[in-house]
Amino acid sequence: METGLTILKLSLCLSLVVVVSCAESTMEMHLGVCDQYECPTYKLVEAGNGYQIRVYNSAVWMATAPIPASSMTQASTTGFQRLFSYIQGDNKSKTKMEMTAPVITQVIPGKSVYTVSFYLPKKYQQNPPLSDAFHMQPWKQTYVAVRQFGGYVSDEAAKKEVAALMASLKGTKWSVPVEKSKAKSPDYLVAGYSPPFQLIGRVNEVMVPFNM
Repeated sequence: METGLTILKLSLCLSLVVVVSCAESTMEMHLGVCDQYECPTYKLVEAGNGYQIRVYNSAVWMATAPIPASSMTQASTTGFQRLFSYIQGDNKSKTKMEMTAPVITQVIPGKSVYTVSFYLPKKYQQNPPLSDAFHMQPWKQTYVAVRQFGGYVSDEAAKKEVAALMASLKGTKWSVPVEKSKAKSPDYLVAGYSPPFQLIGRVNEVMVPFNM
């Protein structure tokens, strides 16, 4: 009996170690992404149960023209291909740029048109390289509700994560401003931090911008 209890305790301890290690590795991976790639800056206002509230600083993004597609993932792939050409010098000044993170796709449920956006490196914020395939997308200081998840993104996974994010905000002080602002902003953004060839440790987020 005592031996059985000892084995059970050891199993529980090992399970706890695995859970903690996974949580820590996810956080380290997110921080590591922004060590490797330049990311937009923000202030973390609150980290709740299943959500974060951030305030992003004003910045300029470059966005594709609206992309008609049968799925968000298809549009994201098309947008990323155009983006890769843009940063490789397919722009009016032939400027080559470093990759940044994240690449975001704007999703409006019920519409099969998407926009893919790229955060401009700091050195080009004041004078973005222009392209007929992209337009400037200025962000003012912006409140965003965020939920992070791993793996490769699918349309169904994004919908599931957004639903979980909205559910986690219920009963918090953020619920009302988020609900009021949804009609004034894209319904949600899907942010990808990991390059397409990365197989494990992928980092994604769903974001819902809102006004306070």
